[in-house]
Amino acid sequence: MNFRTVSQAAPDRADMAGSRSVVEMDPDVARRLFEEGAFLVLLGVPQGTELGIDCKSWQVGPRFKGVKMIPPGIHFLHYCSANPPSCGGEIGPKTGLFLTLKPREILLANWDPKTEDLDFSASQNEEEVSRIRASLQDLDPFLGPYPYEVMRKWVSLTDRLSQEVASSLQPLSGRVCAFSDVVPVVDFRHTKDREEQPRNDTACQSMKEGLDRLPRMKHREGTELRFSTIPEKNYPPGATPAEITQCSMDLSYALETVLEKNHRLQPLNLLGELQFAFVCFLIGNVYEGFEHWKRLLVLLCRAEEAMRERKELYLGLIAVLYHQLGEIPPDFFVDIVSQDNFLTSTLQDFFQFASGPGVDGTLRKRAEKFKAHLTKKFRWDFDADLDDCAPVVVELPEGVTID
Repeated sequence: MNFRTVSQAAPDRADMAGSRSVVEMDPDVARRLFEEGAFLVLLGVPQGTELGIDCKSWQVGPRFKGVKMIPPGIHFLHYCSANPPSCGGEIGPKTGLFLTLKPREILLANWDPKTEDLDFSASQNEEEVSRIRASLQDLDPFLGPYPYEVMRKWVSLTDRLSQEVASSLQPLSGRVCAFSDVVPVVDFRHTKDREEQPRNDTACQSMKEGLDRLPRMKHREGTELRFSTIPEKNYPPGATPAEITQCSMDLSYALETVLEKNHRLQPLNLLGELQFAFVCFLIGNVYEGFEHWKRLLVLLCRAEEAMRERKELYLGLIAVLYHQLGEIPPDFFVDIVSQDNFLTSTLQDFFQFASGPGVDGTLRKRAEKFKAHLTKKFRWDFDADLDDCAPVVVELPEGVTID
């Protein structure tokens, strides 16, 4: 198939220049994947393009025409266009898409040099797909086998992510892009619009002035990730000051709001969203995915009442985090300025609530084991003094005053 090696931290890269480089596979597994596996036939992908599936990626060679023996289920195909070596060989930003493949399914795509993207419209042409299926034996030498050695890792990172959840979160364009596709809020087609913009022919007197001069941007329609909206206010309308304080310390109201609005029928799908955001960040290089992952984690870990009421959700959360945290260096979450570790402070609240009264015994024991595991592996201290006495600053509803 002629893949060339690329060296990078995540996802894993491996030399797949030919079938001899593939990790030895059990013959029965290989036979089953050959008989039941799906095919991605990707024609015209330029040599040097960085392309991968799930937790592996490669630079493709001149003979590459796709991937074979793909286990049925959900997968993440990702790729970066590259300049030829004569023009510097720079790698472009990553594009990816979630695919749900059926046994023996063939997805056919052609590389579009104008958009530097894969066009899957040929997959809708039954005649063309039938022609490809009939020629699979001839195509076989040009199809690389799915990297089965990373299958266990991929499943551990996506076991809660269903096709329905992935489809609902993926942009309407069908592409997850590392760099946001943004356009001005005002398109400046009219002279009046341009005249109202701040002048740029004088020096800025402050950072704020400089930022104000920048054009306001928004996602191009259809390109934004459709994550659940986390409420800006953690308390219900008309809440008293005491209720506002309580909801600021226990985020159960905000969590229940997210679940009711986005995952009412299947609350455990929130774990699928957590995994979707993590994969977008870890493999897709989408920073927005990391930010949403953090916000969801804070919401889950600081919801004391929900922890008592939603045992299965939190047992699942521990399992999801166990596998996710194994993929990231322990110092990744440390704030460079304050040296505070976002994750340890968030999980500290989680472990405190999990050991509280009314929490299911199984959940409490599982949390204790998870805490011990993280303490041993990362040397994180979850028993540092909590700022229990620090004042909680809350925003009062409009019109409410305290004498």
